[in-house]
Amino acid sequence: MPEPAGTLLGIDFGLRTVGLAVGHHLTGSARPLEPIRYRDTDSLMEQLDDVLSQWRPALLVIGLPLGGDGDESDMSRRVRDFASRLAKRHDAIDIRFHDERLTSHAAAEHHASRRQQGRAKRRDAERLDSVAASLILESWMGEHP
Repeated sequence: MPEPAGTLLGIDFGLRTVGLAVGHHLTGSARPLEPIRYRDTDSLMEQLDDVLSQWRPALLVIGLPLGGDGDESDMSRRVRDFASRLAKRHDAIDIRFHDERLTSHAAAEHHASRRQQGRAKRRDAERLDSVAASLILESWMGEHP
């Protein structure tokens, strides 16, 4: 199946914060967007409606936090439920999952490296979820050229 052309949106789902990144197959790169902080599912969905309206992605790539052995976890079931709700609201957008087991660790290493170089700011830590979303998206694009 050919991959969709156009803008792609990476999502790193969290229970209070959702990291977002935008990318394109042409460049194979992604950049973090402002993360979404939310208190309830309705406010999250409304904020995502705005993001989807602004970026009009051809595809959503959602990080799937599987267990160390690749099995489903409580969090991966929550991510699948989140994706199902999102799909019902935006049935024209294709949604794919991508194993995110290494991306949160890689995002934390990226932040630690910037902190050691004296370039990290408090805002960088707040955007860590969106850095993870960009890594999820870039990893997915690397596997689906």
